[in-house]
Amino acid sequence: MAAPRILTTVVGSYPVPDWLAAAPSEQALIDATRVVIATQEQAGIDVVCDGELYRFDLNHPETNGMIEYFVRPMSGIRAEIGFSEWVDYAKASGMRFRTRPPGVVEGPVGAGTLNLPIPCARARALATRRFKFTLTGPHMLAKTLHDRHYGSPEKLADAIAKILAEQVRRLDADVVQIDEANLPGHPDEWRWAARAINTVLRAVPKRAKSAVHLCFGNYGGQSIQKGSWAKLMDYLNALRVDHIVMECAHRPPEELAVFKDLRKDIGFGLGVIDIKRTVIESADEIARAIERADAVLGRGRVKYVHPDCGFWMLKRNVADGKIHALVAGRDLYEGRPRPSADPARRRRPTARKARR
Repeated sequence: MAAPRILTTVVGSYPVPDWLAAAPSEQALIDATRVVIATQEQAGIDVVCDGELYRFDLNHPETNGMIEYFVRPMSGIRAEIGFSEWVDYAKASGMRFRTRPPGVVEGPVGAGTLNLPIPCARARALATRRFKFTLTGPHMLAKTLHDRHYGSPEKLADAIAKILAEQVRRLDADVVQIDEANLPGHPDEWRWAARAINTVLRAVPKRAKSAVHLCFGNYGGQSIQKGSWAKLMDYLNALRVDHIVMECAHRPPEELAVFKDLRKDIGFGLGVIDIKRTVIESADEIARAIERADAVLGRGRVKYVHPDCGFWMLKRNVADGKIHALVAGRDLYEGRPRPSADPARRRRPTARKARR
């Protein structure tokens, strides 16, 4: 059978298994990662991820470690937060969804004990399909910290970008994805955000593909930022990236048209799974979403389909159901037979033949 035209992938996170949280250990983390990767592979996901379990920290389950894991090991950043620093941080614009910083920058930042190649290699060894490794981008990390050294988030982001770039160039992954979840709510910062993230993107090994994920937030089934993709088209077109991974399922359908202006050499990743709903999408719904994107953007423009964001706030049975639906919907649209399908019915269906 020919390879699929559109690849399925996940954005990153997966619900932390209860048994890992109850009895955490290095072996339990490896076992949980093995389960997460195998779940995706058995569902037929083309590019799998470790569920971002490498960041698992009982002290910070509310953020899935997407901030603390990266900045706490860095030198030049103090984890203890004084009361006056806490108060000053809470007043900062754009940080209303956090009341406490993950750290205080009090000197030049360095890698410290941060070592991303280790968790990347550990998960890569468990995967039999193409493997994606994800990390948080310099814009968001700089925005969440309380800076008392650089004097501007732009300079801090540039410094963090250099640290991340040194880590990224040593990663063994098929796809390296950088996540920026704060920028969509602050599109006026796109110029320095693009400069910083491009420093990291240029470090992605030539054997790997680079990706950037953007969304409007994912906490308790809520979007934590407001805005539109139209305001970030200049940012997207400034990226030195193979493809982008975008929240689309939870967005207004008419907004999809703004991606007509995306640079043609940047592959488009279409979010077709709404992670802010617990309802599991049908294959028909996903096939229709792909069909609509092909009609609006042109056939061949969509390179990947995926959830809008990570699954970490959903129950495992819901996340697993959505993973299976993602592959089934892509296969329905492309006319690919499902393993459980009746051979007598393996004609080439299209999304137009899906129930409406």
